Amino acid sequence: MNLYERYLLPALVHRTCSSSTTTCQRGKVVPLARGDVLEVGFGSGLNLPFYDPAKVTKVWGLDPSPELCRMASRAVRDAAFEVELVPARGEEIPLGDGRFDTVVITYTLCSIADPGRGLREVARVLKPGGRLLFCEHGVAPDAGVRRWQSRLTPLWRHVSGGCHLDRDVPALLVEAGFEITELETRYVPGWRVAGYHYCGTAVTS
Repeated sequence: MNLYERYLLPALVHRTCSSSTTTCQRGKVVPLARGDVLEVGFGSGLNLPFYDPAKVTKVWGLDPSPELCRMASRAVRDAAFEVELVPARGEEIPLGDGRFDTVVITYTLCSIADPGRGLREVARVLKPGGRLLFCEHGVAPDAGVRRWQSRLTPLWRHVSGGCHLDRDVPALLVEAGFEITELETRYVPGWRVAGYHYCGTAVTS
């Protein structure tokens, strides 16, 4: 890990992911979580204020970045429910089968090296009847925007912690065995190349 990845990138990820736009999008899905919750891509803990303490028993926050987990420590201490940090990658969740009522993924699928494997892991740890709540950016419906997403992703992912601009979120979910039960898609204000967002819920089919 170089100095940029260790010191500058975590701060950049935190600042970008705490914009007013992404904050609004998080607020659409995270409050729906209930019971025992696994958050894949916990980062600096930006979702914690959106969980409903009356519905959530405990949150396990999974993230491979020690730097982001350290940034999350204050938010974890101040949470109104128990939070346990799990230092691991989304493709290798070190937790048991059928363990969670809810899995939350926000702005994470773009940077998981193998998103299909990560989503299969999510399906494995969900209880029967459990829900995946997701909020992601991804491939746009407009051909011109898609072309720029494809052109820029090879460079973009090298400076943004592996973020891909052009992942097809619904297709990834279906290929991993999920049934999408609710889906909202829209361009959000800002850079259109990273501005097409997918929010919704899914269950294992």
